[in-house]
Amino acid sequence: MVESAPSPEIASLSFEEALAELEQIVRRLETGSAKLDEAIGAYERGALLKRHCEAKLREAQSRVEKIVLNADGSVGVEPQALD
Repeated sequence: MVESAPSPEIASLSFEEALAELEQIVRRLETGSAKLDEAIGAYERGALLKRHCEAKLREAQSRVEKIVLNADGSVGVEPQALD
């Protein structure tokens, strides 16, 4: 299976928007009422939305990992290493 990049429309979605749409797709597929072609298209879009959500979560995790507790007890942000 060749992975394609998400469309600009999917890339512009927030995590919450993408997750809500993904949940709608899952509910629709679970009913089994969609025609085969529609179900396949929904599944493909769902896979792209899932990947988008995973990427957003990785970004958030990276940002959280950069937050550090300073020696004086204050919270700061560790500068990112630019490799």
